[in-house]
Amino acid sequence: MAVPKKKISKSRRGMRRAHDALKVPMNFMECQECGELKRSHHICVRCGFYRDQKIIETGS
Repeated sequence: MAVPKKKISKSRRGMRRAHDALKVPMNFMECQECGELKRSHHICVRCGFYRDQKIIETGS
């Protein structure tokens, strides 16, 4: 069975994994209530609506 001779440091491990991150652009969609661009599956920051329901109170 293969066993490493020396411990891999956190720095070296992190450098190896530096290229493993997903490079996916964020999905933006238009809010149905106010028309502001928002991330999909998130509450609209401007009006506080999510799926036609008022979730949070906003100042505007």
